Amino acid sequence: MTLIIRPLKQNDEPQWRVLWKRYLDYYETSLPSEIYDAAISRMLSDKHPDYHGLVAEVDGKLAGLTHYIYHTHGWQLENACYLQDLYTDPELRGTGIGRALINGVYSAADKVGCPKVYWLTQDFNKAGRRLYDRIGTLTPFIKYSR
Repeated sequence: MTLIIRPLKQNDEPQWRVLWKRYLDYYETSLPSEIYDAAISRMLSDKHPDYHGLVAEVDGKLAGLTHYIYHTHGWQLENACYLQDLYTDPELRGTGIGRALINGVYSAADKVGCPKVYWLTQDFNKAGRRLYDRIGTLTPFIKYSR
């Protein structure tokens, strides 16, 4: 298996859409097609320099994705990085793709002097949490939403 972690490109769109839909299906949600259009457009546009996507390519086919956003932070001078979405093809889980994608975000954040990377997950995401417990630090924060 040859794994490459790289920035999302325009010609990735068809495979990226399939992977992101599967990610959203896992969380029992769906989004209209214009959100898919806007998301990929933003990640590929210079007009949105804080929104990025990485993909995991295995033997020429996309096998995972992550989306991340840089933003200012009230408690530090440097930006923070929110890892918004992370997905690996279920058939390839356990092969290091998720870890490699997170490390890709860590590397990208380091390159721009962004020391803090954080993410959220659902409590029922047991497979993901096993990885996150090894690569990150669980915090006591609880999310509220409007």
